[in-house]
Amino acid sequence: MATAISANKAELLAIANSVASEKMIDKGIVIEAIEEAIQRAARARYGAENDIRAKLDPQTGDLRLWRVVEVVEQVEDYFKQVDLAAGQKLQKDAKIGDFIVDPLPAVDLGRIDAQSAKQVIFQKVREADRERQYQEFKDRAGEIITGVVKSVEFGHIVVNLGRAEGVIRRDQQIPRELMRVGDRVRALILSVRSETRGPQIFLSRAHPDFMKKLFAQEVPEIYDGIIEIKAAARDPGSRAKIGVISYDGSIDPVGACVGMKGSRVQAVVQEMQGEKIDIIPWSEDTATFVVNALQPATVQRVVIDEDDSRIEVVVPDDQLSLAIGRRGQNVRLASQLTGSQIDIMTEADASEKRQREFVERSTMFQEELDVDETLAQLLVAEGFSELEEVAYVGIDELASIEGFDDELAQELQSRAAEALERREEASRQERRALGVEDDLAEIPHLTEAMLVVLGKAGIKTLDDLADLATDELIAKKRQDNRRGPARAERAEDKGGVLGEYGLTEEQGNEIIMAARAHWFADEPADAAPQAESAAEPQNGEAADADPAQ
Repeated sequence: MATAISANKAELLAIANSVASEKMIDKGIVIEAIEEAIQRAARARYGAENDIRAKLDPQTGDLRLWRVVEVVEQVEDYFKQVDLAAGQKLQKDAKIGDFIVDPLPAVDLGRIDAQSAKQVIFQKVREADRERQYQEFKDRAGEIITGVVKSVEFGHIVVNLGRAEGVIRRDQQIPRELMRVGDRVRALILSVRSETRGPQIFLSRAHPDFMKKLFAQEVPEIYDGIIEIKAAARDPGSRAKIGVISYDGSIDPVGACVGMKGSRVQAVVQEMQGEKIDIIPWSEDTATFVVNALQPATVQRVVIDEDDSRIEVVVPDDQLSLAIGRRGQNVRLASQLTGSQIDIMTEADASEKRQREFVERSTMFQEELDVDETLAQLLVAEGFSELEEVAYVGIDELASIEGFDDELAQELQSRAAEALERREEASRQERRALGVEDDLAEIPHLTEAMLVVLGKAGIKTLDDLADLATDELIAKKRQDNRRGPARAERAEDKGGVLGEYGLTEEQGNEIIMAARAHWFADEPADAAPQAESAAEPQNGEAADADPAQ
């Protein structure tokens, strides 16, 4: 076989070694890139239809060039096939079906060939470099990394991380923080994505985990696991709260995080551009944790609604503004910290609310049960608020109320059941008037009252219901209720169509899947799973489907 471009042996190896060292990639990848570049140049010289191979010896620098042809009885492709006679001229023992190596003479790369080869090498090296960057950073999400600001483009900060670049998007920066080219910056690796243009490394200085990692660097007890940050909430550049717990009874978690004369917390504050940090002892008791989270405000009473993930907090009149904080900041951070919506109200507001609810419930019992005001008020005072509670509670519990007996308890339950039936019938008539199909009434968990709500929302057929995602059906409304009912400044999202009924995600999934069942009724048994999978709606709805699917 002929040796091609033998005069450039040392140069080819030097190029391969230099590029591999500079980009920190495997030398073999660079060798492959050079081989592919030589192959392209040879095909341009001898014909692109030929199957031409090149091999560069990584030790000696020898470059071999050859063409591969197949021995066949009847030649159809004169560039890649030869007959038996021609094949035996190249290789004496050749037979039909063999692939023969036909050595080619050296090629001298012209200007255009050299430029093309250069582009091929650069492309291969670039792809290998991107893959190296992705492999290096893909498992480092959640770490703090230090880099140098390379540029600021459209408000986004590009950071040189040494062997890669990251970006701090505008919404992940600390407000009013000024970054200049050349500044050293620490940031949290938020996520790493492999994209066509290369790995995208997204950094953050505004995420609560950035603050957690900074504390882990400053507080050895957190790094060692003796103290844990159970919850964190931030208003970047302004204020933050963290809930901490100690697993060693002899160590005060708050004191350890503050440090001697505040040295530890101040180091974190300085890195976060003066952001004030409230360090709060975490508690498994939600009420206690809420009281701690609303510091420095004093709390009189906490009422927890677990079904709606809402917490009602009553504070003295002179503590209202302190509990809410400037622009609602204190209660907003406390809500994020506890994971529940917190409603702040004064004692006067709470009293007014209780009185209003008492009157409303008493009136409802009077009308629905056909009882006098005194008996209705007695039921409310004993904690009854809905007809369902009266209808389905144990007879003994009703009869145990002072002044009640078994006969009265049974009569009240009978009247409550009749009232519920009247409500159901009225809802059924309204539902039918709205045009909601009877098929929907057969779906589990849906009451006639729910069907009325669906009808008013334009959901009247099985297909209408089947097209919904679970969240669109059951998501609860969210409110920003910073000043209590008497001074409400509320911003609500629409929530799910049936969000007010407190359906669980499992129930929502069952409703949606029952509505979709008719889609597959006529499908063969083996085709149904495929059809069901294909029929799942877009925009994340598949996540709402039953896991068994």
